[in-house]
Amino acid sequence: MCGRLSQYRGIHDFVAALSMPNALINTAGDQPFERYNAAPSTQLALFHQEESMLHADMVRWGWRPHWAKDRAAPINARVEKVAHGPFFRAIWPHRAIIAIDNWFEWVDEGGPKKQPYLIRRKDRAPILCAAIGQYPNAEHGPSEHDGFVIITADSAGGMVDIHDRRPVSFSPELAREWLDPVTQKERAEQMALFQSEPTEAFEWFKIDQVLGNVRNQGSDLIKPIE
Repeated sequence: MCGRLSQYRGIHDFVAALSMPNALINTAGDQPFERYNAAPSTQLALFHQEESMLHADMVRWGWRPHWAKDRAAPINARVEKVAHGPFFRAIWPHRAIIAIDNWFEWVDEGGPKKQPYLIRRKDRAPILCAAIGQYPNAEHGPSEHDGFVIITADSAGGMVDIHDRRPVSFSPELAREWLDPVTQKERAEQMALFQSEPTEAFEWFKIDQVLGNVRNQGSDLIKPIE
C-alpha cells in the first residue's frame, strides 16, 4: 500500500458505516474532512473504543516506538508480523479503525511517470481499515508521540497488478468486533490474517497524475481519466 488515501466524508458518515449505536465521544469535528490526498503524518480521524464508548480523534498517520529514533515512523504494519514482532508490541493491544473513502497506488506502465490508480469499494461505502496505534484514552490525553499504522496484507486477484499490498479492511460487523475491548488478541490476529474483505468488493481506475503533488487537493483528484 502506497502512502496516500482520501478521507473526505464527515465523521457521522463513517459512524453510520460502522453501524454502532454506542454513544460517540467526538473530538474530530462534525464537518466533512475533505482530505482528498492525505499523505503520511497527516492528522486523520481514527476510531477506537473505551469500554462501551466509541471515540473519534484526530491522530497522526505514522508511529514508531520511543526507542526507534534512527528511522522514520512507519505508516503500515504487515499482518504477518504485527502481532508478534517487537516493533509494534506496545500498540498491538490498542486496536482502532480508520474509515477511508479510497486509497491510491502508483503503477509503472512504461511512461515517463508512474500512473496513479484510485481503489475504492464498488458500492462506494467507506472502507473500514484495521489499525493499531497510540492515541488519547482514559489513561492519557493527546501526546506528541501519538500515531497509528494501518495493517496491510498481500493483495489477491487482479488487485495484485496494481500493488502487492493492500489494507486489511473489514465488514461493519467485523470492524465492531475488532474495536471491542473484550475481543481477545488471538481472535483479533485471526481476523486480520483471514477475514479481510475480498478483492471482489473493490474497483480501481486511473486518475490524473497531478495527484503526485501532495499539495493538490479537491474532488477533481478522484475522478477517473480516459
